[in-house]
Amino acid sequence: MRYAIAILLCLATPAWAQEESLGPWRLACTTDRMTDRADCRLFHRDWVEAPSQGRPGLALEIAERDGRAVPIVAARDLGIEAAARGLQALTGTAQLRFPPNRLFDMPCTLEGRALVCAPRPEDAARAAEEVLAADRALVRMAGLGSRGALEPAELRLSDTPGAVARLRARQPEGAPIPAAPGLELRDMLQWLQRLIPR
Repeated sequence: MRYAIAILLCLATPAWAQEESLGPWRLACTTDRMTDRADCRLFHRDWVEAPSQGRPGLALEIAERDGRAVPIVAARDLGIEAAARGLQALTGTAQLRFPPNRLFDMPCTLEGRALVCAPRPEDAARAAEEVLAADRALVRMAGLGSRGALEPAELRLSDTPGAVARLRARQPEGAPIPAAPGLELRDMLQWLQRLIPR
């Protein structure tokens, strides 16, 4: 059983290319050899919540949403052991603020094997504009599955317009947030459920 789970996780985990540093930002891309399509992640070098045993870390990222490069908070490559992150997808919210501007409440959801907290459609334009000019971001998670920290994580920002330009050069505008290929987290849970004797 343990080996089957490990095999599934390996098959579903993307092999990201070597990271490119852009100030505090990191750009990691992989190219599908069949389609020559690049999937890229632009993420901050410092964690919002660092990974711990059985719990993937949360990162501030910038991703394309409806033609805009917007800030999101994401935990990638979730396995079946990351139940707390799954709870965040059902009940969680990321609070994001670029001082001195007011905060955004960003609801969380599962996308493939990733937990993604993104701005609501009515906040997307403001979020895309503010992240480019900000010199820091404050991020705090709320809801079941969060660690309940009172103090937000503070991330220093710089070179953001250049990092977004590099992202768009590698991955065309309008491309979706990359999801890990293979089985989704929901698929894994259903597969394991079938293995349990009744």
